[in-house]
Amino acid sequence: MRVALKECEWETIGDDLLVVFDAREAITLDDPEGHVAALLAELRRAPQTAAELSVSLQRRGIPLSEQDVSGGLSGLDSLGLVEDADGRTLGDPDEDERHFSNLSFYGTYAGLERRRAAFHRPLSQAHVLVLGVGGGGSSLVQCLAGLGVGEMTLVDQDRVESRNFARQFLYHHADIGLSKAERAAAWVRDYDPRIKVHAADRWVSSPEDLDDLIQGVDLVAGGLDGHPHANLWANEAAVRNGVPYVLGGANRSQLMYLSVDPGRTACLACDYADRPTGGGPDAVAYRIVENMKLSNPLTGPMAMQVGSLLALEAQRYLTGYEPPRAAGHRVTLDLRNGLVPEWQPLPRNPDCQVCALAPAREGERG
Repeated sequence: MRVALKECEWETIGDDLLVVFDAREAITLDDPEGHVAALLAELRRAPQTAAELSVSLQRRGIPLSEQDVSGGLSGLDSLGLVEDADGRTLGDPDEDERHFSNLSFYGTYAGLERRRAAFHRPLSQAHVLVLGVGGGGSSLVQCLAGLGVGEMTLVDQDRVESRNFARQFLYHHADIGLSKAERAAAWVRDYDPRIKVHAADRWVSSPEDLDDLIQGVDLVAGGLDGHPHANLWANEAAVRNGVPYVLGGANRSQLMYLSVDPGRTACLACDYADRPTGGGPDAVAYRIVENMKLSNPLTGPMAMQVGSLLALEAQRYLTGYEPPRAAGHRVTLDLRNGLVPEWQPLPRNPDCQVCALAPAREGERG
């Protein structure tokens, strides 16, 4: 394997070597003989195998065997400073240019065992079902397209209105009166013709309304308005098909998102089962909130925040660069406290009839 050095800088201070890759932290290494600094310098010169590095270092008077170098490379890998040189690109100059920033991002998480390209490729082959292309959903579509999701199905039954322009930047004045799903799909095609995109101008009134759309999908993301139980129906469709579901939304001053990993976390129905019932103040307040007709105070910055949070969670599921942050949790960000995220576990209901529909995962059968 040819090993490449990531974009880092270093400086010798006495017997120590100070190395910086992520600007948030500096790594101090014991290097009294300068062997690590020499190894970094050789890697910066060109990606090399352990055997080639041993020869190069010996030419510089540093007697390190191939085994010594392999040990040093393993140490650098554990610190996130090196990666497999042959996996830094996608192998197509046009694709590499298109996804330059995405590949650079994955470089933070790449190493000798997992390449940058190995993070991107699953996402480029993924099919995401986007529920709603309004406020947060329109920003979600833009983020997913930028990340390079290979295929999207966009679901919405609304028409474009001029009032949408405060927070929905997929649309133009010429689109007023036209299907949001169709116009959002047209935007994706114009943005990147390599992305497959389908529009579903559809009202969702039961889980069955999504049966045909969810087949072959890798992830469901977004949020449906209209009926108070629309997202519960989407949750059931996702769970019984074993597809992760990333949901988000906002009210006047608060953003929220969560994700459901069927069979592994609580689902949205578990959360609803824990809601207060009866005639007490908490139950009455909840019913009032659930049925309130807001004047849609969501602004552009808030909508884009929702969309980006959902896209990041979707990216976590599809690439595995880190575990999903909101799996089985409701994450809230309130404008009144500076959008500091707060995590609240979704209460898992052992008797949840929806969770019982989740198919057994390969390797997790009882």
